Amino acid sequence: MDIEGGGSVLIEQLVARGLVLDVADLYRLTQVELESLERMGEKSARNFLAGLEKSKSQDLWRLLFGLGILHVGAGVAKTICRHVRDMQALMSCGLPELVSMPEVGGVIAESVVSWLEDTRNRQLIHRLESAGLTMCSSLFIEADTPSDRHPLAGTTWVLTGTLPTLTRQQACERIESIGAKVVGSVSQKTNYVLAGEAAGSKLTKAQDLGIEVLDEAAFLALLASKVGL
Repeated sequence: MDIEGGGSVLIEQLVARGLVLDVADLYRLTQVELESLERMGEKSARNFLAGLEKSKSQDLWRLLFGLGILHVGAGVAKTICRHVRDMQALMSCGLPELVSMPEVGGVIAESVVSWLEDTRNRQLIHRLESAGLTMCSSLFIEADTPSDRHPLAGTTWVLTGTLPTLTRQQACERIESIGAKVVGSVSQKTNYVLAGEAAGSKLTKAQDLGIEVLDEAAFLALLASKVGL
């Protein structure tokens, strides 16, 4: 769930004290309960509660990843969330719909469907929704509106080096928001390389393969202008 201040030691204490049985219980914790824990003062408790509140607004793919469904890592979660508008749509998906998604094979699809069909897991999702967590996907791309599809959707990007203003996560989110994907290594299937300061061997390989290399300014201009491909 990527909750700030929620390290493993704290979670272990919460479970041992019976304050938390599943992730939804985290959102019912009080300042008093947290302060009763070892090495958890008023400020730390307040910061953790603030982290919980902040986590409620994270995108659906982070929630899906955080649920711990077998075979569903961050990349798969993002792929699925490009094809579903919200959690309700995902819960309505069957095996055929999931298998048809890129990078989601039969094993992953069966794992997702099995998890979502479990009554206890459905109750967990309902409790998380009641706690105020975001159940919508900002990555969702309308399949029936090709005119709205970004020209760079479906392209493959590699990031290397340090960018002037964008963090790596921010750059990845910009790329993924248009339906493109970020991978870790350069190959002949790579369409673009976004390079910053101290770019290493990935930049060299991209140049050897004749792959287009962009700096941050050119990258932002390309996304804004909707040209490419």
